[in-house]
Amino acid sequence: MIRKANIRPAWAVLVLMMLCLILFTLIKTSDTSTAVNKKIQSELETPSKTDHSKFKNAVENENCFKCHGQSKYSYENPESKKTVTKKMFAELIMNRDVFYVSNHREFKCTDCHSEDYNTFPHAGNLRMETKANCIDCHGGDEKYAKFKFEQIEAEFQASVHSEKHSADFTCWMCHNAHTYKINARSNENIEETITYDNMICLNCHGDLKNYQLLTDKVKPNILKKHEWLPNQASHFTNVRCIECHARNEDTLVVAHHVVSKKDAVRKCESCHSKNSILYASLYKYQVSEKIQKEGVIKGLLMGENTSIGPDKSNTLNIISLVIFGLTVLVIIIHAALRIKNN
Repeated sequence: MIRKANIRPAWAVLVLMMLCLILFTLIKTSDTSTAVNKKIQSELETPSKTDHSKFKNAVENENCFKCHGQSKYSYENPESKKTVTKKMFAELIMNRDVFYVSNHREFKCTDCHSEDYNTFPHAGNLRMETKANCIDCHGGDEKYAKFKFEQIEAEFQASVHSEKHSADFTCWMCHNAHTYKINARSNENIEETITYDNMICLNCHGDLKNYQLLTDKVKPNILKKHEWLPNQASHFTNVRCIECHARNEDTLVVAHHVVSKKDAVRKCESCHSKNSILYASLYKYQVSEKIQKEGVIKGLLMGENTSIGPDKSNTLNIISLVIFGLTVLVIIIHAALRIKNN
């Protein structure tokens, strides 16, 4: 009787700890996606104020932003000598704050647009000018060799977007040169990366006006098309569209070979397995960086973003280790009591 009375409290502690950890995980998981989505949306709607003057070419760019940086602009009519105020077309408005945190923040507007835009009113034929693609600036330059732009271009040309729409579909359909910033390589928060990248896809696939710039087809209902997907909302907020809709390439951080819907991933075990494709796509950069900084054991086993499932942090890893440790502790206590009582 003494032996049983000594052992039961240890098992009770283990069970209580497990229940507390499971409850913590459920609460944390339910809040994560909502909090991240709200944060991203807030940043897009009210971007933080930036000291623009510190950036190269900011003074010259202000000649463009004084019209294209707000919803309305003014100019003096040389004939009537009156100041005229007009609305700027929504698609021609460029937010200064967003531009000055983008990858191209150090550029002059006329690095990409014709110098003739310095003259107002702009000549009508300027709207016909051909826009440069990523490879036009970044291709064949050793400075950018590590980003493998040539390989990205080859993947893009093989993608379903390029095959279906040819020259009409350019880099800028997904990556607006005025706002785009590298996310996978610069953001340690995996949830924000997921939201940012998925918004790129939804810019067309979730917006009828943009979708019909390329096709007259009826825009498909994304939710209905993915009815087969279990826990649909959880998948949409915890993985990127490209995990299932793009072919992975080991040497690229982000895949650009978007495949047709018939070739998209549909098997659960493709992600939810020991050899999950997510380690070669979504978590590729984060895991490799942690291994380099912290070593294999800490970077891979205890690093963030190594769990496959709704919990995209190291919570499950910690829970597993705690349960394992408590189990070993109980076994040791049990063995010690048996030895003592014997």
